Amino acid sequence: MSIPGDRILALDLGMRRIGLAVSDELGWTAHGLPTLERIGLKKDVARLRGIVAEYQIRKLIVGLPRNMDGSLGPQADLALEFIEQLKNKLKLDVIPWDERLTTQAAERVLIEADMSRAKRRKKVDQVAAVLILQGYLDSRQGLIPTVGGPEA
Repeated sequence: MSIPGDRILALDLGMRRIGLAVSDELGWTAHGLPTLERIGLKKDVARLRGIVAEYQIRKLIVGLPRNMDGSLGPQADLALEFIEQLKNKLKLDVIPWDERLTTQAAERVLIEADMSRAKRRKKVDQVAAVLILQGYLDSRQGLIPTVGGPEA
């Protein structure tokens, strides 16, 4: 359980963009933040450091891409390397979180909202980050089983 005022930031890592979502101060709901275009490791971490300070973030949840059988593939290795960089540079708890099918679920949500393909492309990473964070928050509240949690 979060202490009121502690906020959590979720990241949906991509090769070109990082989707972002932040929790409310009670740790109940996830809200999307503007997606970051990737520039390079140093600049990406510097921008994340600014967001961490602005929102008083105490913990990061980073989507960990897994294969459908639960194994880790090459994208997961890149995510784990980024997670280590974040731990070292930001000095925060960083929790990898199973993100299987979040991008597809985000696409579905945006299609159901009748959003054009061009607009979906700009929003899908943000919505995926919201789904990752909401899944984490719900699991802490006991609202969903932790099937895809950090160690799955």
